[in-house]
Amino acid sequence: MKKKGLALLMTLLFVSSTLLSACGGKTADKPSGGSDGAGGNEPFEITIRHTQVGEAKKFRLALLNDVVSKTEAAVPGLKIKLDAVDSEVNRKEKLRGEMAAGKPPEVFDVFGSPDAGVFSKEGLMLDLTPILEELGIKDKFSTLDPFTHDGKIYGLPIGISIEGIFYNKEYFSQKGLSVPKSLTELEQIAETIKADGKIPFAQSSKDAWIPLMTTNNLWSYYAGPEVTYGFKTGESKWTDPKVVEGVKKHQEWVEKGYFKKGELGFEYADMRNQIISGEAIMMMDGSWANSVFRDPAQAGDMVDKVGYFNLPPVNAGDPVIVMQDANNGYGFSAAVAEDPRKLQAIKEFIKNMWTDEMQLRGLKEDGVLPAMTMDLAKMNSTSDDPLMQDIFKGVSEIDKSFPAFDALVQADVNTAVSLGIQQVIGGELDATKMLENVQAVQEAANAAEK
Repeated sequence: MKKKGLALLMTLLFVSSTLLSACGGKTADKPSGGSDGAGGNEPFEITIRHTQVGEAKKFRLALLNDVVSKTEAAVPGLKIKLDAVDSEVNRKEKLRGEMAAGKPPEVFDVFGSPDAGVFSKEGLMLDLTPILEELGIKDKFSTLDPFTHDGKIYGLPIGISIEGIFYNKEYFSQKGLSVPKSLTELEQIAETIKADGKIPFAQSSKDAWIPLMTTNNLWSYYAGPEVTYGFKTGESKWTDPKVVEGVKKHQEWVEKGYFKKGELGFEYADMRNQIISGEAIMMMDGSWANSVFRDPAQAGDMVDKVGYFNLPPVNAGDPVIVMQDANNGYGFSAAVAEDPRKLQAIKEFIKNMWTDEMQLRGLKEDGVLPAMTMDLAKMNSTSDDPLMQDIFKGVSEIDKSFPAFDALVQADVNTAVSLGIQQVIGGELDATKMLENVQAVQEAANAAEK
């Protein structure tokens, strides 16, 4: 049984126990050391792998740079090297390869679930529990569930996000359109937009996670937000008729021409540009996208003309179900526990990054919802921007939330879903056959873990 599990991990370039013993990684039970530890004031370096790449993430990068400066100033001899890598490349290629070799950077962007769970199980991630208790912030997060494994905390979320629809408010006003209360009303709006010669929904599907925001939210409405939790346990199946119905709805929207032709060749930035240029009117994206539409350098004349609403339920009056996520954050190499000065640097980084000041600054400058517990009135006070107010309203209207599917299923299942939705969009498969293929991969992954 164990051999099957290790074989799967190696297939994904995850670390095996043999490689672990070679690199000697281990988890620290208690933080120790300080700036006056071994080495005194001699120069030393740590690397922070981040994914704040591109114009759209410039505010997040500025915030990170300020935290780096504060941390370097607090720890004698410390020099922090920033290593910028595209998010998908980091998650699916670079970090996995480094973990397989037992040599991740000291600090790295990581998904809490399932990635941090796999890496921490192999002893490659630092247990942050005693550090958070020492700093007095362990109970100040809205949730640490994605980063908590076997009762220990192995990472910290940068913020919380929700997924919903950004839209051209000026166009809606000109056409007498209102925020829809049901999927039927949303489709009626899409037909009106299409008849006007515009694209109803901006979409870029070169990276599958982008269209899967739409798919994941649709199947969660049709089958219920709990369904995705059951795939890994076998309690639910991808071939459930309600899941099929949700994916078929996405397929139907493709076939009706609600997205621009050629979407499989479009990058993420292309999707936002379709809204900014006025070519498309609506767009499914994460709340983090607000920073683009509030920045004159990126959005131009569309600043103050873009609004936000939650994807409406199947039927008006049904509970509002929204993907709400705290899964993206930073993890730390277990190897720093063996170096008192590096451990001190990590503690200072955490101390400087996760504060009310930085959380509110992230909200104000970049529109990232705080990961730490924050009073709604305090959040509202950071910005009177109409788009941010729409997002705050969206958060307040959520009846039920759920994590993104790729935080709940195995990596090879994620790969199968990603390939499958691109095949559906490209007309190679229908939703039913796609989900049959995914279910077969799911069953194989579940069996390998027994």
